[in-house]
Amino acid sequence: MQVWTVANQKGGVGKTTTSVTLAGIAAEQGKRVLLIDLDPQGSLTCYFGGDPDHVPISVFTLFQDKSVVCLESIMQLLLPTGFDNVTLLPASTALATLERLAVGKGGLGLVISHTVRQVRDEFDLVIIDSPPVLGVLLINALAACDRLIIPVQTEHLALKGLDRMLHTLRMLDQSQQRALRYVIVPTMFDRRTQASIVSLRKIRHQHGMDTWPSKIPIDTRLRDASLAGVPPNIYDAKSNGLVAYNSLYNWLLEDQKQETSSSWGKFHRPSSTQVAR
Repeated sequence: MQVWTVANQKGGVGKTTTSVTLAGIAAEQGKRVLLIDLDPQGSLTCYFGGDPDHVPISVFTLFQDKSVVCLESIMQLLLPTGFDNVTLLPASTALATLERLAVGKGGLGLVISHTVRQVRDEFDLVIIDSPPVLGVLLINALAACDRLIIPVQTEHLALKGLDRMLHTLRMLDQSQQRALRYVIVPTMFDRRTQASIVSLRKIRHQHGMDTWPSKIPIDTRLRDASLAGVPPNIYDAKSNGLVAYNSLYNWLLEDQKQETSSSWGKFHRPSSTQVAR
C-alpha cells in the first residue's frame, strides 16, 4: 500500500482537485483507494456531497479517542463516495478545535500513521488531503505518508506558500531523521499570461529535480467536475486537465518503481540546486 499526502501551506492551489483526480485515475485502474480529509474546511468531504458541519462520523473521532484506532472502528468511520473503488474518511469542522485539545495530550502527531497502518490490507492507495496551516493535522499528514505531493499554483504569491511548506518539511525530516520524498506539481498554468510563465520558470529554476517536469493547465472542466461532485476522469476523460493528471499519476508510479529498485531508495532526494528537467 502506498500513502500519498497532498499538501501546501497556501490555500487555493489545487490540493483537493489533485487528491480527487489522482484517486479517480487510480480507482479506474482497479486500485482500492482511501481518501482521508484532514482539512477542517472539509473541501474533500464537500466534493462528494458531505457536510463537514453536520457529518455524523469523521476522522475527528480518531483524535478524540486513540483507543478506537483499530481496524474495526476505522472501517465504521468510512463512507462510500458512490464511485467504485473510492472510499472516504470524512472531515468535520470540529477538527479546527484540535490544536486546543492537543495541549497536554501527547501522541496526537501519529494518529493518522497508526490509522493507515491498520488499513494496509484493505486499500492499495491512501491519499491524504491536508490543511494549509502548520499544526497537528499537517504534521499527521506528513508523518503518515511515504510520498508528498505539493501542488503550487503558477503565480507569484503561491511561491511563498511553497517556501513555507519546504521549511516545514525540512524541520520534519530532521525530527524524524528521514528524507520524505516529495514532488512539486505546478498547477493552474495559464500559458496566455506572463505571470504564469514567469512563475513556472522560477519554480523549475529554484527547485530543479524536485519539480515534476510537466504542469497542470488551468481547465474549467476540472471546476465543472467539482461542481457536479464527480471525479474528473469520469466527468470528462478528454479534458486537458485530466490528460495532465494522467501523466502525473503515471510519473508517480514510475518514480516509485525506480525508488524501490534503487539501493539508496527513499533516503535519497535530488538536490533542488540541480538543473531543472
